[in-house]
Amino acid sequence: MLARVQSAAVAGIDGFLVQVEVDLSPGLPVFSTVGLPDAAVRESKDRVVAAVRNSGFDFPVRRVTVNLSPADVRKEGTAFDLPIALGVLAAEERVPAPALATAVVVGELALDGRLRPVRGVLPLALAVKKAGMGVLILPAGNAAEAALVDGLTVVPAASLGEAVAYLRGEWSPEPVAPPAPATLDDTNTDFADVRGQMFAKRALEVAAAGGHNVLMMGPPGAGKTMLARRFADLLPPLSFEEALETRKIHSVAGLGPPAVLGRRPFRAPHHTISNIALIGGGSYPRPGEVSLAHNGVLFLDELPEFDRAALEVLRQPLEEGFVNVSRAAGSLTFPARFVLVAAMNPCPCGYAGHPERACACSPLAVQKYRAKISGPLLDRIDLHVDVPALRVTELADESPPAEPSALLRARVAAARALQAERFGPGGPRNNAVMGPRELKAFVRLGEGGRALLKNAVVRLGLSARSYDRILKVARTIADLAGARDVTETHVAEAVGYRTLDRPPVNDRSISI
Repeated sequence: MLARVQSAAVAGIDGFLVQVEVDLSPGLPVFSTVGLPDAAVRESKDRVVAAVRNSGFDFPVRRVTVNLSPADVRKEGTAFDLPIALGVLAAEERVPAPALATAVVVGELALDGRLRPVRGVLPLALAVKKAGMGVLILPAGNAAEAALVDGLTVVPAASLGEAVAYLRGEWSPEPVAPPAPATLDDTNTDFADVRGQMFAKRALEVAAAGGHNVLMMGPPGAGKTMLARRFADLLPPLSFEEALETRKIHSVAGLGPPAVLGRRPFRAPHHTISNIALIGGGSYPRPGEVSLAHNGVLFLDELPEFDRAALEVLRQPLEEGFVNVSRAAGSLTFPARFVLVAAMNPCPCGYAGHPERACACSPLAVQKYRAKISGPLLDRIDLHVDVPALRVTELADESPPAEPSALLRARVAAARALQAERFGPGGPRNNAVMGPRELKAFVRLGEGGRALLKNAVVRLGLSARSYDRILKVARTIADLAGARDVTETHVAEAVGYRTLDRPPVNDRSISI
């Protein structure tokens, strides 16, 4: 007897349908799986046999052959357990074939027949809807995530027995509601908690308003990490489309479901991370930290302590917003449009320029330490912010607290609204991703602004990329002020955020 069950799998962060064919034939009781299965799929035979028997069904004493089609695409994971088990029961006519014909089935089986959650349910659900299939049978633990996809009937089964009862028409589940969104106020962090550091707060406000990358440099204890962890509070909430994009990546990575319309992702990997874990990859590529931070914030604390190779792989995602990972099994593209927030000390000991503690580092040591951040990487960071040490008088100041995150967030939202109106549907999401055409159309400098920027480029030895990024930051500063045109004042503030750029080695001339 032959039975067919529709299932689904994930390639990269996108789902595709897989047809599970189960054939029962006379012969020795052998269970074989073909169709490029990985080890987890091959091991499913033992889980399926035990789950079928422990659910009160007899497992056929026949030769069982399972084919996963398309057979030329690698299949991995444990999501094929449930479709294989239902295929075996359908081949023995214990499950009606017409009910299976309109459903897609995924799920991992425990030995007692219970269903356990699997990875990548959201991209699977999107693939099911795209294929025109109306029903998705899956573990109850994945149901809320799948319910994010409109127009799909989600059947949350707790066990193999419940899945069989649904297909037989003996059980009807309650409708599944998607997870409730959280608000940006569901947090205990606030910029009002940060004493002083007005220049750094202003820079982070500009970075949030335009989606710009920022690097903070200051001694230990100055508040760099505290500021960075509050930066995500300034960003506008995820739109539903952005939330689906982000959740697809987190679903494939097996992370818990974040608030769908709440705060943006905030990823803070340790400096010992490898370049593969940061950028993505592996024998069968998985998204890395840059993709997990998509539509959110990637915070790299102690930036010079990261491996040089790991930092250099950031160039492509910072410039293009995606990562291409090529392996022998194929090439995959992962989205990686994030705001980079980095922090570093001014020297190896951390106290260069400290008002009360002497620095023990030689000029050569300071130079070597800062040189760990390559020029091409620094070129892609829009704002360089000095975060000085706070004096005791500032810490003990009992004056009213600084501006709260809600007030800063309102100004950021207003600036983002101006950008959305300016670029229109289908245009850049924010000022940071403007292309040459948008720069030419929306950033027009007067004579004073052009002269100021030309002088800065010559004195600091800035590249053409840095020139463009200054223009983008100046446009964001103008948006925060509600100004239509970019003036000399806006350019001057934008140039002030390039303090870490290397001075020119020799005299240069530039024509702008």
